[in-house]
Amino acid sequence: MLASAKVIGFVPTKDFRRAKAFYVKKLGLRLVAQDQFALVLESGGTMIRVVKVGEFQAAGFTILGWKVANIAAVVRRLGKRGVVFERYPWMAQDDLGIWTAPSRTKVAWFKDPNGNVLSLSSR
Repeated sequence: MLASAKVIGFVPTKDFRRAKAFYVKKLGLRLVAQDQFALVLESGGTMIRVVKVGEFQAAGFTILGWKVANIAAVVRRLGKRGVVFERYPWMAQDDLGIWTAPSRTKVAWFKDPNGNVLSLSSR
């Protein structure tokens, strides 16, 4: 029933100003709308609602990710925009912070201003 329905992603934020600067200016997502409840963004045809919340603790795992064609190029471009990629001491990551999984998928992680873990991946 839902296999052909469009997916909407939800990301919590405590600060619309910081979230908007990050998701729109740094990541380059398109701002569709904004009201007192959420920033509505579009990424590759998918709607992402950055929802205003009170207190919350960011999850210690990835909550949103993007599949990209050339992960190294995207990591470099985002790095120039001030995005900092996470380093995990238990993983063998390259100089850009990209980890190669046993499946040969390449993954890099970064956080938004609220500490939500986001990722890039390519195969």
